[in-house]
Amino acid sequence: MDPSLKTAASGMAAQQTRIDVIANNLANVNTPGFKRSRAHFEDLLYQTVQGEQRLGTAEAETAPAIQIGRGTRLSGIQRVHEQGTLEITGRPMDIAVDGEGFFQVRRPDGGIAYARDGSFTISDQGVIVTSGGYALLPETRVPEDVTSVGVSRTGIITGSSASQAEPVEIGRVELARFPNAPGLNSLGENLYAETAASGQPILGNPQEDGFGRLVQGALESSNVEVVQEMVDMIAALRAYEINAKAVQASEDMADVTNQMVR
Repeated sequence: MDPSLKTAASGMAAQQTRIDVIANNLANVNTPGFKRSRAHFEDLLYQTVQGEQRLGTAEAETAPAIQIGRGTRLSGIQRVHEQGTLEITGRPMDIAVDGEGFFQVRRPDGGIAYARDGSFTISDQGVIVTSGGYALLPETRVPEDVTSVGVSRTGIITGSSASQAEPVEIGRVELARFPNAPGLNSLGENLYAETAASGQPILGNPQEDGFGRLVQGALESSNVEVVQEMVDMIAALRAYEINAKAVQASEDMADVTNQMVR
């Protein structure tokens, strides 16, 4: 295959990946706690053409070597962990993190996952769980006689009942943060897993030691900016079209060369 075809084809593949990432961002524009992704690319190895020797001078000189690029490839897809806007829902079990920190939840396999989506509910067993049924950690059980649940900015969970004059503390939310949050592995269902790239979790209470505060009755919206994503998609489409034209031009040049040889 002609090198120029490979180069242009790599550009088309790169822009297709970029469009796929943008499409996923737009699909999750209304997903609570969703963090947009960005595709990153790197250039491929260069072909080095040795410079020719220049004659006619007192001493023979060699022209500088020429490097010819051979395209691009995907180097990674990274989450952008910027704060999304808080939307008031009025639902008592909706909790948003305003600032740094992730909720900790128990996965079915016993492992721990991390989330920014704070749409919780109370299970039949009285445990506070995510919409997917994963228990919030540290695990909190709500007594049967509790009629309403409160969550303070510092993470203290209280329960009110007809038999108690004042709300009683029944648990506490503990947050986690990471040295490199973009290194977390996305699991789906608005969950992330720790990796070597993210570093080990640092645990703490809300509104202490740099952790964000909690806001009850609110959810963090996705940080996807629709206008910017549309602009990026148009740019990716234009780049895809240009690379497609480069493929066509390379084929046309090859046809002309073949006709001349005949």
